Amino acid sequence: MNRGLAARCLAELGNPTRLDIYRLLVRAGPAGLNVGEIQTRLGVPASTLAFHLRGLINVGLLAQEKVGREVICRVKHRQLTSVIDFLLVECCKGFEEERSAATTRRAG
Repeated sequence: MNRGLAARCLAELGNPTRLDIYRLLVRAGPAGLNVGEIQTRLGVPASTLAFHLRGLINVGLLAQEKVGREVICRVKHRQLTSVIDFLLVECCKGFEEERSAATTRRAG
């Protein structure tokens, strides 16, 4: 996960409507939900829902699959896990390297 993609994923989830969509689909599990069901459960107009779904799909947080006449949306858990891993990669490492470099610069 690179910094730019992590920022875009977090920005998409930073919108209340998109966060509601994502959380609803997490609750739905692997089966996902069709677009109509998402619209009904959240009370979001079709055009607004399409806009928000597109944003989540573009950053890889959701996937869509056409099954017959329905479009099923599912969470791509691996993408959010990658974002979380990116945020935690330096967890608890401290700042010793930065302090050492600052001390060396002052001494020189």
